[in-house]
Amino acid sequence: MSLLELDGVCKHGREGRRERTLLDDVTISLQVGELAVVLGARRSECSTLLRVAAGLEAPDAGTVLFEGRDLADAGEELRGVQIGYVQRALRSAQGRSALSIAAEGLLAHGVHPSRAERAADEALARVGAEQCALLSVSELGEHETMLVALARTLALKPSLLVIDEPIGGVTLLQRDEILRLLRRLTNEGLTVLAATAEATGLAGVDRAFTLHDGRLAASSTPELARVLPLRRAHG
Repeated sequence: MSLLELDGVCKHGREGRRERTLLDDVTISLQVGELAVVLGARRSECSTLLRVAAGLEAPDAGTVLFEGRDLADAGEELRGVQIGYVQRALRSAQGRSALSIAAEGLLAHGVHPSRAERAADEALARVGAEQCALLSVSELGEHETMLVALARTLALKPSLLVIDEPIGGVTLLQRDEILRLLRRLTNEGLTVLAATAEATGLAGVDRAFTLHDGRLAASSTPELARVLPLRRAHG
């Protein structure tokens, strides 16, 4: 049985007085420990697809199943626990430390503050952001903000991680670090569904999907190019 399965998902929205198709008969099936990335340009509705996959929005047609359970019935129970949606924006947390931000989901679920702080500390270390624990949001760079947002979600120990634009606004070295982190998390048994507008975000993934105008136009398993040895020119 697949961990996550979208079957014939359709979603509509409005643009002025016109109705627009956001998702058109989208079907995706993800297994445990799989890293899948959806590539799409602006207005391709990748973000809509992720919100539907995470149970934050309901499809107008089709079904979304998590471990065989329909999110239309069990979504509220699963969201934020077994399904972790990474919210990168930390603007509402201005002035607070990264450690308190990483702990807030646990506190919201009634975990004792001391246990929540320990778990948050472990989550920050898991993503390599332990040095950010006492920093405030205003002191974090784009890369660090992404790591803290990931830690906040991972502290709840979800089975599925849904993340929009994990490499947006970061340097090339930081991009590679984030991609390696996502790969490591799936190697540890977590399933990751991400979206990106950059083709470089497909490095190391198990499966890549292309979404255009709400339709999955292509699906492939990316392969690394063959590395050719460099030779010194003689002349």
